[in-house]
Amino acid sequence: MSVVLGYDESPGAARALRTAIEVAAAYGEPLVLVYGAAPPGPTGEEYRAHHDAIRQAGRAGLEHAVAAAEAADVPTTVEVIDMSPAQALIEAASRHGARVIVVGTWGESPIRGALLGSTPHKLLHLSTVPVLCVPTEV
Repeated sequence: MSVVLGYDESPGAARALRTAIEVAAAYGEPLVLVYGAAPPGPTGEEYRAHHDAIRQAGRAGLEHAVAAAEAADVPTTVEVIDMSPAQALIEAASRHGARVIVVGTWGESPIRGALLGSTPHKLLHLSTVPVLCVPTEV
């Protein structure tokens, strides 16, 4: 089993990272750090440039998370997946036999999340794995 974390350096990501590390350490399981890197519609050279930039930003952002997990002696796997964040997390959770998916929230209202389709909201409705939504720090 594993703990899967959606990490993107958003306002809720830092606290979600700490929580995911705590859960992984408590269960003695590896932490799978996932970044969904789906660029907008596939069209020519712009698509490739945008795609490469998104993947590079994801990998750079995940370096901080890897360092934090390693400091807590939690083994990590990093995945940059060419899907929307929610789909990337669901796919990674399935492949890694996840115990839980951990995501941060931005402190938006439930109605805003439902209307705009936030990643936590999508996961709560689509995932067959338990989802832990960690609120941002105030």
